[in-house]
Amino acid sequence: MAANDVQPSLLQPSLLQGFPDRMPANGPPLAAVDPVARVILESSLPHLDRPFDYSVPAELADVASPGVRVKVKFNGQDLNGYIIERRGSSDAAHALTALHKVVSPVAVLTPAVSELASTVAARYAGTLSDVLRTAVPPRVAKVEKELLAGDLDADVAELKPFTEAHAWAAYSNGTSFLQHLASGGSPKAVLTALQGFGPGSWASLVASAVATVRSSGRGAVVVVPDYRDLEQLESALAKVLPASDVARLTADDGQTPRYRSFLRLLSGAAGVAIGTRSAAYAPVKDLGLVVCWDDGDDVHIEQRAPYAHSREVLLLRAEQEGAACLMASHSRSTELQRLVEMQWAAPIEAPRTTVRATVPRVLNTADSFEQERDPLARIARLPGAAWRAAKDGLERGPVLVQVARAGYAPSLVCETCRELARCNVCQGPLAVSSSSAMPACRWCSTPAPQWRCTHCSGTRLRRGAAGVMRTAEELGRAFPGKPVVTSSGENIKAMVPDAPALVVATVGAEPVASAGYAAALLLDGNSLLRRENLRAGEDTVRRWLNAASLVKPASQGGLVVITADDTAATGALLRWDAAGYASRELALRRELQLPPAVRVASVTGSRADVGHFSEAFEASAPLASGTKLRTAGPAPVQLFAGGSPTAAEEADADVRTLYFIPYTEAAETTRAMRAVKAVNAAKRTAGPVQLRLDGVDVL
Repeated sequence: MAANDVQPSLLQPSLLQGFPDRMPANGPPLAAVDPVARVILESSLPHLDRPFDYSVPAELADVASPGVRVKVKFNGQDLNGYIIERRGSSDAAHALTALHKVVSPVAVLTPAVSELASTVAARYAGTLSDVLRTAVPPRVAKVEKELLAGDLDADVAELKPFTEAHAWAAYSNGTSFLQHLASGGSPKAVLTALQGFGPGSWASLVASAVATVRSSGRGAVVVVPDYRDLEQLESALAKVLPASDVARLTADDGQTPRYRSFLRLLSGAAGVAIGTRSAAYAPVKDLGLVVCWDDGDDVHIEQRAPYAHSREVLLLRAEQEGAACLMASHSRSTELQRLVEMQWAAPIEAPRTTVRATVPRVLNTADSFEQERDPLARIARLPGAAWRAAKDGLERGPVLVQVARAGYAPSLVCETCRELARCNVCQGPLAVSSSSAMPACRWCSTPAPQWRCTHCSGTRLRRGAAGVMRTAEELGRAFPGKPVVTSSGENIKAMVPDAPALVVATVGAEPVASAGYAAALLLDGNSLLRRENLRAGEDTVRRWLNAASLVKPASQGGLVVITADDTAATGALLRWDAAGYASRELALRRELQLPPAVRVASVTGSRADVGHFSEAFEASAPLASGTKLRTAGPAPVQLFAGGSPTAAEEADADVRTLYFIPYTEAAETTRAMRAVKAVNAAKRTAGPVQLRLDGVDVL
């Protein structure tokens, strides 16, 4: 195949095959060896998602090596791309266009990363260019000059044998996992960590595993959800590895530090890559271990096409490169439970005696004993047991208060009929940002000074829910003289001092206290459990366990008070049984044939475009004889406020169709979806649709 100046819609395979290889007769002299370069273009157009052949001028022969960035002429434009291969000949249908420019002689795309990106694109029915956009950071020329001058290799440190891993001995299979790593093996394991602070924290466990694999002469990749986890991990790694052996890959650091870390890994100056989503593709040499922390956090999902999950990328990479794999968290996702039950990965868990000695005591205000002591506990936001736990805990250290919502009063209702108060302009929910603020719409920010209920004509509002700021205000009045710290929204704190204080945080924004919290109050539990989402229970248990793991053990007075109804999720926290809850959830999903028992694909767009895509896909899907994919939809993505939509509104509204795909049919099905996208883009017979595989927010 070759690139030339034809319209993209005319790039059909029949036009690019069946002719002998012909080079320009009057063009520049070509490279004497392998004069053809196969190039992947930086284009997200599905029909251009394939290599194109270009001729290599003699003047670029030495620098146009596989993996380098290039500029090429395509359809009258200068496009960026990567050389993935040099060849001796081409099967193009016409004379090849010469490479326009080699942007840099640094081969930033390694064969292993190129293969991984192709596999990820195939799994998620995306384009290779979209995956490479995440895998390879933007170029910074001055950093490349440092590499070519040898400055990036100046601080390479000598590694020492690592033998200290006492925290792993508390877990069943923990010691054997490390021994397997140290011997050069590639074990696969799912770790359920108990503590989120101190010497036995999850970060210390991961650091020990990384140091062990480094002592065997191999590299490691560790992916975490956000910068707070990254800082905690980096601090733990600094105790067991030289600082120069660890490279951070996160967009929060800026382009220059990120690219410098990328090139240090590429050159072998660093052997451990840590970071957020893009670190999963880090070009670590001789990879021996991949680690994903807290895979249930939806921050692990790439926000751009093809919406790949870090966990799946690392699983694919471990299989591709024969590396060990460690999936660690305080809870356990149903995806990891599936791997354990398939015996692909071994569980690493603490015995019950160790669990009881390590975790705090958990108390539920909704149980019968507490209800008898405090009849109002079911309706009170801060029941008596929670108030006593906070009061006693403040005598010994900081107290964590977890709330479900940010802001002050993120939800308002009519005081008369209790209907949700909505904006008269856009039908968005009304909220207030402080005790003296005027109600305003959360969607369009329109003030509502003279609001009137559309159901009962009432004019008075009341809070439907309390946010983190309102909770902090109430606790400040309840415990005068005690400092109150908030962590939410754009003001998220990574650490707090061990001094007595009330730390009010939204779910997922809980800071770490180095010596642990004296107590934790988990409020708004029912609000988390009642979300309209397939994973509401699973995600709530994960958030509860993440917060409870920051509390001191029960032997040191650590206490967690939860305010939620007595459900299976609440029982999982009371028993500290993440694996049992995940097993129960997975069994239910298998019975109902819902993810992760099956894969799900969502097709979103206008009704006409989704219908066209579905018709073409269902006509071409190579399913087994007599089988048909289970589907749902098309259905509107958003419900219309105020009743039935008009014909014009319904025509303009986006719809979504879901396909539930058995794993046995997944490879062929995603290949067919990918092909339909490419054909539609090339022929322009219908508008584009959004295609997502395994999106956690669609059910």
